[in-house]
Parts: sequence; structure tokens; C-alpha cells
Amino acid sequence: MNFSNVQRKEMLNHLQSTTYDLVVIGGGITGSGIALDAATRGMKVAVVEMQDFAAGTSSRSTKLVHGGLRYLKQFEVKMVAEVGKERAVVYENGPHVTTPEWMLLPLHKGGTFGKFSTGIGLRVYDFLAGVKKSERRTMLSVNETLNKEPLVKKDGLVGGGYYVEYRTDDARLTIEVMKKAVAEGVLAINYMKAEDFLYDQKKIIGIQAKDLLTGEMIDIHAKKVVNAAGPWVDAVRKKDYSVNNKNLRLTKGVHIVIDQSKFPLRQAVYFDTPDGRMIFAIPRDGKAYVGTTDTFFDKDTANPKMLAEDRDYILKAIRYMFPEVKVEASDVESSWAGVRPLIYEEGKDPSEISRKDEIWEGDSGLITIAGGKLTGYRKMAEMVVDLVSQRLSAEEGKSFKAVQTLHMPISGGDVGGSSNFEFFIHKKENEAVSFGLTKEQGRKLTQMYGSNVDELFKIAATNEQQALPTDIYAQIVYAIQHEMVAKPVDFFIRRTGAVFFNIEWAKTYKKDIIQLMAKRLGWDEQTATRYEAELDQEIKDAETPVEVQL
Repeated sequence: MNFSNVQRKEMLNHLQSTTYDLVVIGGGITGSGIALDAATRGMKVAVVEMQDFAAGTSSRSTKLVHGGLRYLKQFEVKMVAEVGKERAVVYENGPHVTTPEWMLLPLHKGGTFGKFSTGIGLRVYDFLAGVKKSERRTMLSVNETLNKEPLVKKDGLVGGGYYVEYRTDDARLTIEVMKKAVAEGVLAINYMKAEDFLYDQKKIIGIQAKDLLTGEMIDIHAKKVVNAAGPWVDAVRKKDYSVNNKNLRLTKGVHIVIDQSKFPLRQAVYFDTPDGRMIFAIPRDGKAYVGTTDTFFDKDTANPKMLAEDRDYILKAIRYMFPEVKVEASDVESSWAGVRPLIYEEGKDPSEISRKDEIWEGDSGLITIAGGKLTGYRKMAEMVVDLVSQRLSAEEGKSFKAVQTLHMPISGGDVGGSSNFEFFIHKKENEAVSFGLTKEQGRKLTQMYGSNVDELFKIAATNEQQALPTDIYAQIVYAIQHEMVAKPVDFFIRRTGAVFFNIEWAKTYKKDIIQLMAKRLGWDEQTATRYEAELDQEIKDAETPVEVQL
């Protein structure tokens, strides 16, 4: 079976007729990681996601697989050590979605980080995180700091720290992990909501799920169920009788996108805000994206929005650290808002709450993974699957392999390792020409899809219609056939990031892409119109703040 909604009926039949070792609720990075880990140990696994894969927090982060320098400030040494080491693993296993990015930390009198403490802190960070020699931090003078980024505020500047973070495409990281899981035998389906649990003598033996595209209800049987629903873990736990007294506290984070003609940022910067927090400004594809805000959130978890005050907070922070940059509200091209699922801690401000993860187990056998970070997804999965493995061993007498994912490339990651990726890109851009693509198109596709690019080249060679450029035709057909897109928003937001980083491109090609999707996925005119309206609303929300969050 392809990972495609064209085969949705077949998938539903499989889900109903199979008893799984494990059903995972949630198709974000955590659920994807658990599915891959479990399948590669020999478990039969299904994943249900009520929206699209990565539609929650996993497409709305700062898009950094970062080592957590700020956690050092909160003395979370163990987290820095684990997360720092894990960055290199995530990069090595998928260099097409994650790439090293030098980060500048400007140091000002009275700022969050002093020069002396930063020098020591970064050295400790290098040691704890096992940073390789070529990526170890350096401390910069005032002039060196301004050479790296001339826009930084000169007043009170005493120098800078320079260290490596890893930039990622969070939604594509998630889909590549899930595609690898599917290649290992997982059945993963989007727009399928876990409505209730199935029990036998008060023990969970599966879930009742609703297909949100058709309204059909099905039963899925499993020996173990893991709740990896991110911001929705409490909502899922409330369906079970054995809820513990731990709770999540959701916080909202907003990022804005500005064209580099308005904010000509040369260099990624981690900087102080006027209210003593720290945020990132990162150049990407001719844009600069800046964030994040951090505010408690108790509204519609599926649809967090940028408010005018969120936008203005970030604009004020830009003007504070980059005084020569004259950015106005009208310069904000796009934005995204995400919700962080943090474990509640009494009396703490949003930015003070720990980003650590916890596993909770109910009397019913439900296992919940809460909290955590994008960077630590593989280790979180390992902990969860270790527990599932122990329980299945004790209850069913089954034995499974130890963790397999440490040196396992994700889908698209078979490029000969990170050190070979540039050579791989060069080779593929030359091959692209014989499939009706330009070298530049071949390069971009290879950077985005890694070793899966051969599939896109084959599709490109079959492009007989003229409505879409060949590279875009290859992307949308590939997304339908191999990346489980069900709606236009899946493609324009999560498979390509176009609504965030290339919103005019999205507006230009949306009609032709929707037409092609309708044909391939069998939509009637009414459905196509409804899905287009949904995309238009997402574009509007990205461009314009809402007055009130519902």
C-alpha cells in the first residue's frame, strides 16, 4: 500500500481487520517517532491523527533542532546534555531536512547573558552536548559581532557569542519520520479521530475512531495504546476512566515572516527582548522569520491565531535589537501560531515552565507521553517503546528488539551521510535535466526531498499538462502518491511551507493545484470549493492578525 489517501478505503479495511501490538494516537513528531521505533523493533503498529500529520505543534515551532542553551540558564544540565547530543543524530539521519546554522548571541550591558558567564556557559554547553570540533563556540569582540550582523544594536554592545544551532523544517521532519515508519510496516492515517477507548475488564484493548472525511466510525483493536496527542493529551486522557492528577499547561508561540528587502538579516541571531525574554531572528529563503512569543493559552487548540499584540510585541523586539531596521505592521508577509504542551508547574511564568517530558501510565493500561521537545523526539520515542515492550513482554510473553533508530536514516535520508550531502545534491541537479527540469529545480528538489528525489524526477518526466511548472507538478503528485495529502492545506502549509515562506507562490498556483488534487483524489466540485475556502482562510490568518482569539 502506498502512503496515499487514494488508498484510504483499503487502509480502513486493514485497520478494522487487524489486531495491532500498538496504536498511537497523534501524528506529530512524537507519534511519528514512536511509530518508527516500535515498528523497527518488530511491533505491528497503527497511527491515527485527527488532523493532518504535524498539523499541531510539529509544524508551528521555531524550526530549530536546538541544543537548548537557555536550559543551561535554568540549570537543566541533563536536558542540555541529552538534547545537545541528539541534535547531531537528527542531522545525520536526515541532512535534507536539518542543517547546521551558526547563531549569533549579541551581548549587551545589562542583558540576559554577560560576556564572562556566556564564555563559560558556551564552553559547558560544548562539553555537555558533545559538540564536534568544527562547530564549537567562539567568543567575538564588538567589531567581530558587528561584522557578522551589522544591524545589531551598537549601544551597550560588549561582544558576542557564536555557536551552532540546527535549522529544520519541522513539518517535513515529521512527515519523513512517518514515511520511514510506513516503509517499516506502520499503517498511519490522517483525519481519523480517536473518539473513545475499547475495554475488556477495565483494560484498554483498542480505540473507536471516526473518519473525519466521511463520518464513518470504526473499531481498531490493539494490545497497547499510546496517547501522543501533544496539546490534546488531556482531552484524550479524559476519555479514559483512569486519569491521574497531572495536567498540561498550554502556551502559545507566534512567529512572523518579513521579506529580507525590509529586514536584510545576514545571520541567525538569538537576542534579548525589552521585557527580558529571548527570541530568534533567522534568515530563510529570502525571508527573515522572528519569534517566539510565549503566553498562556486556553482557547481553540486546533486554531491558535496571531493577535495584533503578538505581532506588535515581535516588531518592538526587532526595533529594540536592530534599531536601523524600520519594520512596520504592513511589512509582515506571513506568520504562524503554535501551542506548546507543557507540564503544569504551579506559579511559573510561561517561559519558566520546563520543556521536559514525562510518561504517565493509567490503571487502564493507557500510556501517555506529555511535554518534550522537537529535538528530543527520538529519545522520547525510545523511552515510550521501552515501556510498551516491557508491558507486552510481561502480559503477552512477546519479546522485541532493542532500539534501532540511532543510526537509521529517515525517509529521504539515504544520501551517504551529512558529509556527502552536497556531493549528492550536485549529482542529482545534473541528472534533473534529463527529466525535463532545470539544474536549479533539480537542486531545490534534492535539498528538500533528499534521496526520494528520484521519485519526483520520474513524475516530472510524465508531466504532459501545461498548467503547472514541471517541478511543482512533481511535488504535488508526489505528495498525493507518497505523502498522504488529503486537502490543499496539507500541501501548502505542511508539505511545502509555502503559506509561511512563499505566500505569493501559494496564491499563484493554488487553483491549478486544487484542480489536479480534485481529479486525483476524486473530489466533487462542492468538496473542492470547500477545501479552497479552507486554504484561503489559512492564508488570511497568516497575513492578518485576528482581533479576538476564539
